[in-house]
Amino acid sequence: MPKNKHSKKDDTSDSDSGPDDRGPIAPAKKAKIQSKGSGDNDDNSWDLGKNRFVKLTEFKGKWYVNIREFYNADGELRPGKKGIMLTMEQWHKFKEVVPELEDAIKRNV
Repeated sequence: MPKNKHSKKDDTSDSDSGPDDRGPIAPAKKAKIQSKGSGDNDDNSWDLGKNRFVKLTEFKGKWYVNIREFYNADGELRPGKKGIMLTMEQWHKFKEVVPELEDAIKRNV
């Protein structure tokens, strides 16, 4: 009977994606964000730390809030598979539940 290479206990990732979306590991250095597509503007990007960013992006004429983990490829940060892109409707619903989320965090953390 074959054994699994990884067990749930061995997984140290704080994301729900697998290892296939992790980029190559490079020495730590100041890297610029490089992403394909909609001519990103640094005014519409916010660093959350640990190579995670929130970006306001336009795609096919619609605006989205993109929360994504990036990886370092040859000194440039590239978008990975880990993340979520919210429509404006989803973003507004999310903002509505933030106060309840804050209360739950205060009670539980």
